[in-house]
Amino acid sequence: MRRRKIEELLFKVLMIGSTLLVGLSLFLIIGTVIIKGLPFLNWDMLTKTPDGGYYFGRSGGVLNAIVGSIYVAGGATLLGMVISLPVAIYLNIYLKKENRFARFAKLSFDVLFGIPSIVYGAFAFSLMVYLGVRASLLGGVIAVALLVIPIMVRTLDEVIVHVPKELKEAVLSLGATRWEMAKVYFRQIRAGMLTAVLLAFGRGVGDVAAVMFTAGFSDNIPASLHEPAATLPLAIFFQLGSPIPEVQGRAYASALILSIFILIIVVLSTLLTNKRRKNS
Repeated sequence: MRRRKIEELLFKVLMIGSTLLVGLSLFLIIGTVIIKGLPFLNWDMLTKTPDGGYYFGRSGGVLNAIVGSIYVAGGATLLGMVISLPVAIYLNIYLKKENRFARFAKLSFDVLFGIPSIVYGAFAFSLMVYLGVRASLLGGVIAVALLVIPIMVRTLDEVIVHVPKELKEAVLSLGATRWEMAKVYFRQIRAGMLTAVLLAFGRGVGDVAAVMFTAGFSDNIPASLHEPAATLPLAIFFQLGSPIPEVQGRAYASALILSIFILIIVVLSTLLTNKRRKNS
């Protein structure tokens, strides 16, 4: 009995310590970004593109990187949803749960979910070379879409699984086709779809490895899919590589902007998830 109490106390201490360690790490990261970046954050950074010599301490901002990140992540999320939604519906509605192909497909997406983003970037770069596509906004969208598709498929899969089984039986008992049943499911998972979109967008907007070889970099806002596009993670990377303290401070300010983006996405995802659970 005493041994059990000692073990319980030990694991309780370990859990509390782990929680405090994770929380402390989060506050240290956010605190470092705020302390070092806030003094350099100004209106020009949000509303201006880099002037000549911006990375050597001259005037300008990172509007090109902000817009480029939205373009890349938004385009990739849209392309990923177009592919992921039919896949998730097919695996969960058209195929039976004990189907071997369905189980293998879900396992494959789990494996793809864990592959580092640099691998997706290298694969997308090889694909671009084969197709004759240069580093551009289109290349970045393709690379990030490959990265977020497994995330969206598995998220939608979890959402569809939690739809009551009675709904499927009721729809089929009325003589509905599988396509009509898919449309009924679509109405039920709309909140979950928004959660998947936000998660994919958050992953895409913060990724650097997948776009390093595919999106290129430009001080201008891309006007077409075939022009190179800057992203906030790449802008942070290049600014931190500068030996000029002011430029390094701007890198932390850019990181603060990116952190605010991610914070907004996390809050929205949490609210939508809670709403979906309440409705279900």
